[in-house]
Amino acid sequence: MKVCFARPAGDDVIADADAGDNLLRVAQVAGLPLEGTCEGQMACSTCHVIVGKEWFAKLPDASEEEEDMLDLAAGVQPTSRLSCQIVLGEELDGLTVSIPAESHDMRVS
Repeated sequence: MKVCFARPAGDDVIADADAGDNLLRVAQVAGLPLEGTCEGQMACSTCHVIVGKEWFAKLPDASEEEEDMLDLAAGVQPTSRLSCQIVLGEELDGLTVSIPAESHDMRVS
């Protein structure tokens, strides 16, 4: 399956993924600036993405803990989610997400 990541510079990165993959891990393998400092424990918002409107309704609702972390993220939009909380299924083949301009992976600089 494919996932499209829209980068702030305006270019897209198409990444290959398998059903059951975590969106954060797919982004990191593709070299995208989603840090994921807490490694999916919902203790940070460094993996914040903006899900395409046409895809947002296909995701399970965010938990209260995820909503709390999104309150701390920069550039939050109505379709914002933490990529660490998105497990890919076949119904998400072609998923499009945008990486906020504020995203920066401190592991690589």
